[in-house]
Amino acid sequence: MKRLLKYAMGLCALTIGMLQTSCDDGDGYSIGDIAYDWVTIHVESDGIYTFTGDTWGTMYPAASGIWGHQITEGTRGLLVFNPLYDNYYGYDVGIKPEQLRTFLTKTVEDLTNENENEYANDPAYVREAWIAGGYMNMLFDMKMPLEKKHRVSLIRHADEQEIGEDGYIHLEYRYNTYGDTTDVFNLGTEVVCYNLNTLPIDRAKGIKMEVNHAVYGKQTLVFENMNEPTPEQAKSVQAPSSEQDIY
Repeated sequence: MKRLLKYAMGLCALTIGMLQTSCDDGDGYSIGDIAYDWVTIHVESDGIYTFTGDTWGTMYPAASGIWGHQITEGTRGLLVFNPLYDNYYGYDVGIKPEQLRTFLTKTVEDLTNENENEYANDPAYVREAWIAGGYMNMLFDMKMPLEKKHRVSLIRHADEQEIGEDGYIHLEYRYNTYGDTTDVFNLGTEVVCYNLNTLPIDRAKGIKMEVNHAVYGKQTLVFENMNEPTPEQAKSVQAPSSEQDIY
């Protein structure tokens, strides 16, 4: 029987000093051992959350953390935690959450002739893109908006086949600044994750994603590994709260 421990969750800043190497199971765990993982957050009931980590697997809070923030099912984030027990009541590991940075989490959207202007295709500064946990995870730089939030979208053309003749799913990353930016020297780092559960990934060779890159021009990024390791840059990401500047 899974024990449900209530705790309120909130948004805290991550620091590089907290992002230490994962603990060695052979030595056991102790209070003070610190690990991190990119996670998907699951809402068990009001104020009760569990996590599925890209590396650590399913995680349950065996010791409570003090948060104070309501989070939606399926939200992605970077979790800093103290691992306590392996094979904890049906979960891969029991943990004590320490800090959590939630990221903007979206779905893949359909592009039609009627809504194309909503997405635009402004040049984007993509730093990292990888698939893990059933999500397309992206780190990118952006010119900070003055008044309007920028829109970041992963789209598929609604009139095209789900899987192309080459065996790949074809997507586009679209960026809309709404013409509201500061100068290019004030780039800020942001994160967005796209849920891929509406795509037939299990029947495709992989995903090809078109990007209008601000430096390299039109690019096609190819993803054949649907469970890639976390890039080094993402392990210490300190992006500000994405929902302040993008949607």
